[in-house]
Amino acid sequence: MYGPGARELIDVVTTMSGRVTAVLAVAVLAAGVQVAPAAAGTPVMAAGSGDGWARMGQQRPLVAAATAIRWEVERHDYPGYAGIVLEDKAVALWWKGAVPASMSRVITAATRSAPVEVRAAQYSLGELRTAAARFRAGNAGVESVKFQPDGSGLIASMRGGAARAADAGVPVTVVHEPALQPISRDDDWAPWKGGATIVNATRSTACTAGFGVRANGASYLLTAAHCGQTGDRIQDARGEFIGTVGNRNQDHDVALIPTSGVDGYVYVGTPTDGVVSPVEGWGWTFVGEYLCQSGVSSSRELGRPVCNLKVLFYYDDKEDLVEAEQTEGQTAARPGDSGGPIYSVSASGKLVAKGTTTRVAGARIGFQDYGTAWRDFGITPATR
Repeated sequence: MYGPGARELIDVVTTMSGRVTAVLAVAVLAAGVQVAPAAAGTPVMAAGSGDGWARMGQQRPLVAAATAIRWEVERHDYPGYAGIVLEDKAVALWWKGAVPASMSRVITAATRSAPVEVRAAQYSLGELRTAAARFRAGNAGVESVKFQPDGSGLIASMRGGAARAADAGVPVTVVHEPALQPISRDDDWAPWKGGATIVNATRSTACTAGFGVRANGASYLLTAAHCGQTGDRIQDARGEFIGTVGNRNQDHDVALIPTSGVDGYVYVGTPTDGVVSPVEGWGWTFVGEYLCQSGVSSSRELGRPVCNLKVLFYYDDKEDLVEAEQTEGQTAARPGDSGGPIYSVSASGKLVAKGTTTRVAGARIGFQDYGTAWRDFGITPATR
């Protein structure tokens, strides 16, 4: 749905650096400080950078309240639900019509974490999905369709020409913007971590491991489906075998690599410094939320994760992606970051898995939220 010229954000394998033999260094990336090396194997509490850390900290009560509501929506198909937006001091819940008593009880409980304001939506999310399908059917040259998070209509990106917005039956804002284009640490070892370089030896390309995950007692690396086809041989940058690509959801751009073992850490430093941060669990993603991504190529260029990624929209297409934007206008992701971890930081300083990188257009990034991968594969992240 992203038009001609779209490409995966994968790297063609050229040269990779050698095995990391140095001990792990304790780093506090939130303050931009690296302190003395610790003993090998010491957990490293590093997860964000600059004001990205502070913003995620300020949002934790809002995320907690929104999460309670989001789980209620997941369990019950409420026809009036339109969207959830994290604002500066409150959670905005957009709803069409009367709020059922069962949801009202959840909202009341959620306000113990943060204020929740219920606001009248013009259209429900279900109605917007139906309208998006009508709009696509009536218009050629549609790049993408996004939902207005307040339920007021759709945003359609077009390749050119006029759009017949009336076909949708709801307000449609037509924009012409660059399409999001599909896009390790260099030498990890078993048990495998997120954020590491993964090389598709079958196709001579490289991506980034997202998170170590488990399902039914088996271990996997979660990454992007466009990083390999089922059966492709996946190894690290030094040629050590990780596994072959297993279950995939091509539409959602998520895939699993069965492997011997995974660890509940994610690399968050440079490709060679071995700095990692532990994973605490996973969470739903919300419009207005601030996140980080720790892909290999960005780490190589910046020496740190890309943070201050503010979630803007959910897409209506078969990929069902989420769009965020780097708020200072920095490049949000680079070739080779595909499949890499998207995360927030908990109050403990550990990471919360939020998704995996798929596409980029300058400061805008498209990623698959972890909740979709959970629905597809029944996976839970390895934790520490």
